[in-house]
Amino acid sequence: MTEETEAGLGKSGMSREEIMRISASFETKHPAEVLGWVAHTFEPGSVGMATGFGVEGVALIDMLAKTHGSIPVFYLDTDVLFPETYELRERIENKYGIVLIRYATPVSLEEQAAQYGTSLWNKDPDLCCRIRKVKPLREALRNYAGWITAIRREQSPFRAKAGIVEWDKKFGLLKVNPLAAWSKKDVWMYIIDNDVPYNPLYDKGYASIGCTHCTTPVADGEDERAGRWRGSMKKECGLHLDDSPTGKSDVA
Repeated sequence: MTEETEAGLGKSGMSREEIMRISASFETKHPAEVLGWVAHTFEPGSVGMATGFGVEGVALIDMLAKTHGSIPVFYLDTDVLFPETYELRERIENKYGIVLIRYATPVSLEEQAAQYGTSLWNKDPDLCCRIRKVKPLREALRNYAGWITAIRREQSPFRAKAGIVEWDKKFGLLKVNPLAAWSKKDVWMYIIDNDVPYNPLYDKGYASIGCTHCTTPVADGEDERAGRWRGSMKKECGLHLDDSPTGKSDVA
């Protein structure tokens, strides 16, 4: 990935100080204003938005469709997403008249099983995420100057310090988190007020939805990411974590 240059950080052309200043200016702004800044600051197609079809992601897609639909939206297909997630993808494309860009590993589930054994997600979930999510994301971001995510600070300790605009040193480009300061309540109010389609699994006790083998419903009082990789210390797939200081690249 592109490193720092004399003109600024990577393809963004911005210094760290400028990024921090811009981020601070958005702390009290609506996420739609952040998206507007992206649309008017960067060349069309130079910044893409990633979605995992969570409630936060579909809220941002709705905002994009209403104001800045020229920003491309892509998703990572692990081949083991819930049927409800694939159905939601179709509902979103039909409702907003957009085509969501699919990225996926060239490694089939059968090839993965032949090389690493069956149920890699149980034996080594970090490796499974690296193969099926992190490496495809790296490929997706190759030609972008920045990317937009739907993460929120209150989702997990790993995300608590996320800036609304920040430098993503893992992937070497600008990272924009328009919903960073929003609460779960803020997101659901937007969904309801704007009649945004969402994954019906939320109505069945799921609070954070990933792959079928690694996602379970949560009980009352549990953290919203308690249903991800239940029974392990793992709570992140690696997309929003810096590389390990030991140099083990792409491991969550």
